[in-house]
Amino acid sequence: MKTLLRAAALAALLASAAAPQALAQAAPPAAESMFRATTLNLAAYGETEVVPDMATITLGVMTEGDTAQAAMQANATRMNAVLAALKRGGIAERDIQTSNLNLSPRYQYVENLPPKLIGYQASNQVTVRVRDLKRLGQAVDATVNAGANQVHGISFGLDDPTAAENAAREKAVKALAAKADLYARATGHRVVRLVTLSEGAASYPVPPPMPMAAMASFRKESADTSVSPGELKVRVDVTGLYELGR
Repeated sequence: MKTLLRAAALAALLASAAAPQALAQAAPPAAESMFRATTLNLAAYGETEVVPDMATITLGVMTEGDTAQAAMQANATRMNAVLAALKRGGIAERDIQTSNLNLSPRYQYVENLPPKLIGYQASNQVTVRVRDLKRLGQAVDATVNAGANQVHGISFGLDDPTAAENAAREKAVKALAAKADLYARATGHRVVRLVTLSEGAASYPVPPPMPMAAMASFRKESADTSVSPGELKVRVDVTGLYELGR
């Protein structure tokens, strides 16, 4: 009986010693397999230029009064005139949005004396979207003539940027593929396949909005002031991972 127990224990010991070796032989070389493929991780971008079909203007009214109520009432009266002028100029109500409304006290500061309240200042700003650029000059003139005394600038854009963005995407992918072919040839490889492709957010690298000083010149011209929207650049960035082969 003791002989049988000793034989079983010896067999178990030999089996346990052989198991790690068998597992080591069966396990695949994971680290080595990760580096069997030659890959390229590249980035490229595509740009397209289009004529804008809309503009956004930020303008407003600032008024003063001896009391808060007087300042707000004067502001409301003048702003109502500005809004009426916009609507007469063909701007839809849905394209006019209040972007800032503020009331603040005004103080007089004299050396060695506490500040003295001398009145209040009210300001009301609206953001206006002009969908017909032919009406842009007329709209600006009308608002200034109606009492707008704050014009913070104008920027141009696209009502529907889908077509322009898609054109930029096509150029970006072609540029990415051309770059991959160049690197492959330079290193003695060939492109086997595109493994992954990702896109960044579309951007619009445009000049800053026209400043107030430039906008003021509209008032000096006739109601049909000419506005040159120029062109917009639409840019799409992409990155891709390519597998190379010999």
